[in-house]
Order: sequence, then C-alpha cells, then structure tokens
Amino acid sequence: MKGMKKELITLRVNNEDYEIFTYPNKTLLEVLREDLMLTGTKEGCSEGACGTCTVLMDGKPIRSCLMLAVEAQGKDITTIEGLSEDDELHPIQKNFIEQGAIQCGFCTPGMILTAKALLDENPRPTEDDIKVAISGNVCRCTGYAKIVKAIKESSK
Repeated sequence: MKGMKKELITLRVNNEDYEIFTYPNKTLLEVLREDLMLTGTKEGCSEGACGTCTVLMDGKPIRSCLMLAVEAQGKDITTIEGLSEDDELHPIQKNFIEQGAIQCGFCTPGMILTAKALLDENPRPTEDDIKVAISGNVCRCTGYAKIVKAIKESSK
C-alpha cells in the first residue's frame, strides 16, 4: 500500500468499540479477520455473491467483503462470535447443530446471521420466507433442506 496512509477508525463490533489503524481501502471483512482476529466471518468469493462473509450491520445482513471498513464507522456490527452469550450458543446456532445443518461449516456463520436477521424481522417465517432470506447464501454441502429446517425450528 505504498503511498497510502493508514487512518484511525473506530468500529463497534459485538458491543465493543475498537480503535484500529488501517488503510482506507481495506474491507470490513479484512479488518474483522486480520486486525480484530474475528475469523468466524469467512472469505468466499470476494465479490458479494456467496454470502460467506455476511455480518449484521444495525441488524441487517450485509456482505463484509463489499464494504470498506471506514464506511462501517458509527454502525453496530455483529459477527458470529457476537451471538453467543456467556459461552452459551445462540438458539439458532444450537438448532443448526441439532438439525445437522452444518457440514464443512464454511457457509454456516453467514447462514446463521442471515437467519437471525430474518427471525428478528419475522419471528414466524414460512418455508418460502426462509428460502428467500437465505437465497444469497451459497452452501455446497447440505442441499439447504437441513438449513431451512434449522431456521424453522428456531422460529418456534
């Protein structure tokens, strides 16, 4: 990054404020993984097409590979690490495990955060609502049936 200067930014991630010196062209995904060591957020396509880098920003799912970290200032960011409380998994996380909705686990953080956003907005989604919500998240292992079932179970 020759010729480019780092900037001091403040990010609110998982209810904690972080001051980070970073390059202005660094993505939120890169800062989460490389600077904050929150590696639950995965890098897939780096083009916003696969959903593996999904985090919640002010409660809405966003692709962290498409957003510059400097643009995320003043927003409330939640990563998969921010869902559990006191070493207790979030109910959606538990349901993904219980329903066998995880295989390789690569898409799982993005799927779970997308599911959380859906359930926060619509606590009783139909199967079609769930399919539409996760349509931007690619899973190459499960065929989606178990993922849909886990999200449906989480709505109960």
